[in-house]
Amino acid sequence: MRTVTWEAEGPAVRTIDQRLLPGEVVRIDLRTVEQVSEAIRDMAVRGAPAIGATAAFGLALAAAVSEATDTDMMWNDLELASATLSASRPTASNLTWALERLRSRAKAAADQSPNALRRLLLQEAQRIADEDVEINKAMGRFGAELIQDSDTVIHHCNTGALATVDYGTALGVIRTAHEQGKRVHVLVDETRPRLQGARLTAWELDQYGIPHEIISDNAAGYFLNRGKVAACFVGADRVAANGDVANKIGTYMLALAAQDNQVPFYVVVPTSSVDLSLSSGTEITIEERDPGEVLNLEQEGRAIAPANSKALNPAFDITPNRLVTAIVTEVGVLKRPYTETLAAAVQRGQAKAAAMNW
Repeated sequence: MRTVTWEAEGPAVRTIDQRLLPGEVVRIDLRTVEQVSEAIRDMAVRGAPAIGATAAFGLALAAAVSEATDTDMMWNDLELASATLSASRPTASNLTWALERLRSRAKAAADQSPNALRRLLLQEAQRIADEDVEINKAMGRFGAELIQDSDTVIHHCNTGALATVDYGTALGVIRTAHEQGKRVHVLVDETRPRLQGARLTAWELDQYGIPHEIISDNAAGYFLNRGKVAACFVGADRVAANGDVANKIGTYMLALAAQDNQVPFYVVVPTSSVDLSLSSGTEITIEERDPGEVLNLEQEGRAIAPANSKALNPAFDITPNRLVTAIVTEVGVLKRPYTETLAAAVQRGQAKAAAMNW
């Protein structure tokens, strides 16, 4: 079951509502661009690759429901929809990457009819979704080589099938190693404040039959220091040209603790999440979310702090490239200097996708 799909009846973008997991598995149909944008913003759908695919289907939806009768009208509707979708969440590179890919495809076919553009955009969005699955499996194969039989690893946030169209990035690596017969044990950071680790990663690991335990985020250093961890695996929402990584808040602290205890720290990310236009992580926009996520128990809405307390709630932090042991992509495992290896990997990723016509 893919996290996000296109439903011709409607039409609609269908996605798993991740806000309800692990209690319920519910699929929702998003029938307007505004509903797609809200689902991304409110984290009904989350994870950089899943956000990218959802945004792509969202732009295809805008074309499908547009009443445009000529190309100029269609292009105006697409520009408005693209602006709405782009504003959904600022940090994930895949969102803007997917939208720009569809817009470029539409520009190249500007002389075609509105109906032809509708078909073209849907085909390109579906291609992005299909590519994502193949890319994740390729990353899984490369990354699984970094895991030995009987390893215990730490995983932060959620990077599995739920965070992608299917299979997963960092969790996909762990899943591949498990499917290869390696006995992998996972320590799952709960990932405050929205608990993506405790709610989503633990749920996925349970589905796969992979042994795991949930730990509080601030317990990771304890287990690293005790020599119980072979490696850390995380994903990323955006990677700068120099290898600085924007990922879920708490990633930086985990990387610092890993370095202090000489434990490898691996980032697993498709080349579509690499933003070569940014020289370093200092240029990455960090999303500030509702303070209520920190002040209240999630879903229950019950306060856990005094009524007059305020909170700061950055959704991501920046892990400097010096703390990253290697970056796993669909074209291989990259080492320093990241400025060179990432640029080459992006080119290879684009060429591979074009050659395979994913």
